[in-house]
Amino acid sequence: MQPATDATVFIVDDDAGVRDALAWLLRSRRLLSSTFASAEEFEAMLAGGFRPSQPCCLLLDVRMPGMSGLALFEKILERGLAKLMPVIFLTGHADVPTAVDMVKRGAFDFGEKPFSDNALVDRIEDALRHSAEVLAAQREKGALESRLAELTDRERDVMRLVAKGLPNKLIADQLAISVRTVEVHRSRVFDKMDVKSAVELANLLRDL
Repeated sequence: MQPATDATVFIVDDDAGVRDALAWLLRSRRLLSSTFASAEEFEAMLAGGFRPSQPCCLLLDVRMPGMSGLALFEKILERGLAKLMPVIFLTGHADVPTAVDMVKRGAFDFGEKPFSDNALVDRIEDALRHSAEVLAAQREKGALESRLAELTDRERDVMRLVAKGLPNKLIADQLAISVRTVEVHRSRVFDKMDVKSAVELANLLRDL
């Protein structure tokens, strides 16, 4: 799976030379980038309600004047964006233990300065694929929740018992309705949930 062509790599680094070099490297690999000179500048975008709708990742310098990369990462964690927007820290040698700790807390990876172009781009592409997978899973979950919202209360009752593997007769007994009514509701549940079997329905609900 290749990264989406509309994926974006955000770069937050106070060193203009590093920003330019990274942006050039990404252009050479046909990857879009957006640069920020400070953590405050990027945080302002987040505070404005930014939430990724396309695959993205963040290259984040650890040490910067004002708000550090670590402080910005805390805000990203607070907003629940670390999986949607994987963070790759850019570190000096002295910051490696800190970067390792951040990976344990949810950062995607870290690259040590001076970084290897190929190794860094490989990890960026991995991060973008991860972001795409998380976004796809969220969209699928949202679509599933929309389908569930279309069910009536009785259809939900029947669905839960069907998903447990109960036959129509036992479902009818438990809900005090006729077998024929169970069959009708079962058929409607399958149609609305876009499944063809009780096993498929159970798997779908388990994923949710």
